[in-house]
Amino acid sequence: MIVVGAALIAKFSWIIYIFGTFLILTGIKMIVKREEELHPERNPVVKWFKKLMPVTNDYRGDKFFVRENGVRMATPLFVVLLLVEISDVIFAVDSIPAIFAVTKDPFIVYTSNVFAILGLRSLYFALAGVMDKFHYLKIGLGVVLTFVGVKMLLAHTKWAIDTHISLGVIVLVLATSVVMSLLRPKKLVLPVVAPKTLD
Repeated sequence: MIVVGAALIAKFSWIIYIFGTFLILTGIKMIVKREEELHPERNPVVKWFKKLMPVTNDYRGDKFFVRENGVRMATPLFVVLLLVEISDVIFAVDSIPAIFAVTKDPFIVYTSNVFAILGLRSLYFALAGVMDKFHYLKIGLGVVLTFVGVKMLLAHTKWAIDTHISLGVIVLVLATSVVMSLLRPKKLVLPVVAPKTLD
């Protein structure tokens, strides 16, 4: 995807406007979309895979595939792996155009994405426990994506935004979203417990 993106930008400079528009739409979606309850069984990738191969109802230790009654079946563990890898591809669709807004050097684009992927899961597990405290971070990321998209659209105009200014805006937006999350913590909805009555 990096090679294709670099080749497209080198050959068709107008493709950067498509990347920019895509980032703006993605950013706006992140800002306005509310959190929804996840239903993995409704995921189109899961539905497609279940049509392709039968899946066992429960896990089979650390096995991805098992054979039952002469039929080769995938386990839910393999479906989880499939979803994780598909999500990596989806994130790449966002992150690769975003890095092209900063530099068009294919080597820097490639290495930055490699290091991002290497550290992504470690960072996720490090932050997973405290993400509820940073509830404005999603909005901040949406603003960053929208800003980067606008930067790409203005790249060939007299209003082009300098890279150093861009990095400053990105750091400021992310820092503000973290500080706002700490200053205005998310309100917890406590379950209503009926008062005990004396017999």
